[in-house]
Amino acid sequence: MGTLVGLGICVKFILSRNGLRLVIWAAVLALMIPLVYDSQQQIFPTQADRDAYVRVANTPAVAAMTGLPYAAGSLGGILVIKVWMTLAVALGFASIFLVTRNGRADEETGRTELLRSAAVGRHAYSLANYVVAGALSVTAGLLISVLCLGLDLPTNGSWVMGASIAGTGLAFVAVSAICGQLSSTSRGANSLAVGVLGLFYLIRAGADLQAEGTKASALSWFSPFGWAQTMRAFGENSWWPMLAILGLAVLGCALALRIETSRDLGSGILPERGGSSTASGFLANPLGLVLRLQRGSLISWLLGALLIGGFFGAVARAMVFAVDPNNSYAQSLIGAEHGMLNGVLGVLVLFNGLLAGAFAVQSLAGARSEEESGRLENLLAGSLARPVWLGAHVLVAAGGSAAMMLLGGYLTGAASQGAATGGQMAAASFAYWPGVLLMLGVLLFCQGVLPRAATAIAWTMYGISFMAAMFGGLFSFAQDAIKATPFGMIPRIPAEDFTPMPLVVLALSAVVLGSMGFWRFRARDLIPG
Repeated sequence: MGTLVGLGICVKFILSRNGLRLVIWAAVLALMIPLVYDSQQQIFPTQADRDAYVRVANTPAVAAMTGLPYAAGSLGGILVIKVWMTLAVALGFASIFLVTRNGRADEETGRTELLRSAAVGRHAYSLANYVVAGALSVTAGLLISVLCLGLDLPTNGSWVMGASIAGTGLAFVAVSAICGQLSSTSRGANSLAVGVLGLFYLIRAGADLQAEGTKASALSWFSPFGWAQTMRAFGENSWWPMLAILGLAVLGCALALRIETSRDLGSGILPERGGSSTASGFLANPLGLVLRLQRGSLISWLLGALLIGGFFGAVARAMVFAVDPNNSYAQSLIGAEHGMLNGVLGVLVLFNGLLAGAFAVQSLAGARSEEESGRLENLLAGSLARPVWLGAHVLVAAGGSAAMMLLGGYLTGAASQGAATGGQMAAASFAYWPGVLLMLGVLLFCQGVLPRAATAIAWTMYGISFMAAMFGGLFSFAQDAIKATPFGMIPRIPAEDFTPMPLVVLALSAVVLGSMGFWRFRARDLIPG
C-alpha cells in the first residue's frame, strides 16, 4: 500500500487541473440526449412515422455506422440509433485524451517526477488518473440515464442506456492506461489508443454487417463497443455484458500499474524507433515537417470523410421516404423549398463542411501546441522565419479540409443511387470552404493577439456555428443569428438559391483576420504553456 500514498491528494490535484474540462465533457455528452430526443419526437410524431424510419435503419450502411436497429420502431430505439454510437465513441475519445494528458504527457514533461519527489507513492498519481477518468464516464452515464428518465422513457432502458455508454468509456480508460505504459510519448500514446479505438469500431461494424437480422454476430465479442451494444437499451435491457466491460476496465488498469512497476520513469515498453541520421529534403522543408507531424491525423480525418461520405450517399434516398414532407419540424431542419431529396442532400453536404471545419481547427491548433511545448523556440533558433513556419500549418489545415470536402462530397454523390452526381456534391461541399477559412482566420488572429485562449475561442466559435447551421431552424433561432455564423451564412446547396456574395465576404474576412494574426505573431514574444 505504500505505493498508493497520497492517492487522495493526487485525485484532488487532477480534478483541480481538469475540473472545467470534465464538466464540459459530461454536460455536452448528456445534453445531446434531450436535443436529439426532442428533434426525433417532432420529426417522427406518430407510430407510422417511426415504422417508416425502420426502412432507413434496417440497411447495411446504418448498421455499420450506428449498430443493429433492434428497436427502430420506438422512440427509445430511435434514440439509440441516432445518438448511442456518437456518445460512446466521444466518451472513448474523452477517456483516452484525459488519461494521456494526466499520465504520459505529465511524465514526458517531468511533472510526474516532480510529484514523486514528494511523499507520493509510485502508483498514486497513475491510479488517481484512472479514477478521475473513470469518474467522468460514470458521471456522464448517470446524467444520460437521469435525462432519459426525465423524458419519460422506460426506466430499465434509461438506466441501461447510461450504463452501456459509461461502460464504453471505462473500457477505454483501461486501453489508454496500457497504451500510456507502452509508448514513451504522449503523441504516441494517443495515436496508439485512438488506433485501438478505430480497430474496435471496425470490428463492431463488421460484426453488425454479418448479423442475421438483429442478432449480433459472434465477432462483436471482440470489441468493447459490441459488448456495450449487446446490453440493448430500450430492447432486451441486458445487464450481464456490463460484467465483461467492468472486468476489462479493472484488469486493464491493474495491468498498466503492473507494467509501471517494471519500467523506468519516462520510458515506454515499446522501443523508440531510431530515426535517420540525416533528414531528407522533405523534412528540411517547413511544410514537409508539418505534414510529417500531422500525417496520422490527416490520414485518419480523410478516411473518416470517405466513410461518412459513402454512408450519407447510401441512405440519402431512404431518408426521404422516412420523413414526412409536411412535417414542419422536418422542413425547418431539412428545408423543402426544392423537394425533400434536395433538402436531405443539403444537410449532408453541410455536415461534410462542418466535419472539415473540425479538422482545420484541430490541425492549426497544433501550431499553438508546438509553441506551448517549447519546441518552436528550437526551430526558430535557426534561419526559419516565423511566417514561413506558421504558413506551413495554415496550408496543411486549409488544404486538408479542402480535400476532405471534395472527397467526402464526391462519394456522397457517387453512392446516392442517382440522387446527384459525384461532381455536383463535391462542388456543393466545397462551397463551405470559405467558412472553414474564416475559422482559420479567427484562430490565426487569436494566436497572434490572445495565444493562451486561442484554441478555446476557436472551438467555442466552431461549436456555436455548428449548432446554428445544423439545428438553428429546428430550435427556432432567428435567421439573422444563424447567418451571422461562418457556416450558417453559406446558402444550402441545393436546398436554397445560391448566391456567391456570402462566400466572398467570408473569404475576405478570413484574409483580413489571418493577416492581422500573422503580423502580430511576428512581433510578439513566444508564450509557452
